[in-house]
Amino acid sequence: MPVVQLFVTCLVDGFAPSVGWATTSVLEGAGQTVEFPASQTCCGQPALNSGLVPDARRMAKRLVRTLDATSGPIVVPSGSCADMITHHVPGLLADTPLGPAALRVARRTRELSQFLADDLGLDDVGASCEGCVGAYHPSCHGMRNLGVREQPERLLDAVAGFERKTPAEADQCCGFGGLFSIEMPAVSNAILESKLDALEETGAEVVVGTDMSCLIHIEGGLRRRGSEMRVMHLAEVLASP
Repeated sequence: MPVVQLFVTCLVDGFAPSVGWATTSVLEGAGQTVEFPASQTCCGQPALNSGLVPDARRMAKRLVRTLDATSGPIVVPSGSCADMITHHVPGLLADTPLGPAALRVARRTRELSQFLADDLGLDDVGASCEGCVGAYHPSCHGMRNLGVREQPERLLDAVAGFERKTPAEADQCCGFGGLFSIEMPAVSNAILESKLDALEETGAEVVVGTDMSCLIHIEGGLRRRGSEMRVMHLAEVLASP
């Protein structure tokens, strides 16, 4: 069977390991052999966003050395991390001996829904979620930087029993933005409140996304509201039997 490498991301590893298992299940169900490079660490995005370029470069070097020693597509259940590897790591290492390797790794990296829908040509992965009513939230990095737009929607629409709702201004940011939510909490919360209003107005029971960063932010807002809506990563929905 074809081999793929799972780059699991820090948030999945630390806060939502079930998403890593779900991603593995979906990929294996799609006929892939999933390998996990054990020496993988952070892609360096938080450091780069903080202006700590030397630290980001050190992390990028480790990432590239780890992933370039593997074969097959590198699948990431996160648009923001996939964007970092695809578009920023090569620039960080362009003037180093690892520059060519960084480009090779970037060309192999795919966000999960991209890999399933575009590379494998799959819409229906055989998932079912009877009676599920969900609203899909597109993440900014995936949508704007990677072109992840209709792929998750096509995959969700093929899930048996899943009814997808489209929130008003669906492509509006959730307000997380990494360090933005820490450095400008008032603005971040205002954006989040608008997003939550739109999600709740759909009447959906679950919010589905492709990035745990957005989903953790949205879930926090929902809990503070006392809302009964819950969040699920796309991989968790697609892994439903």
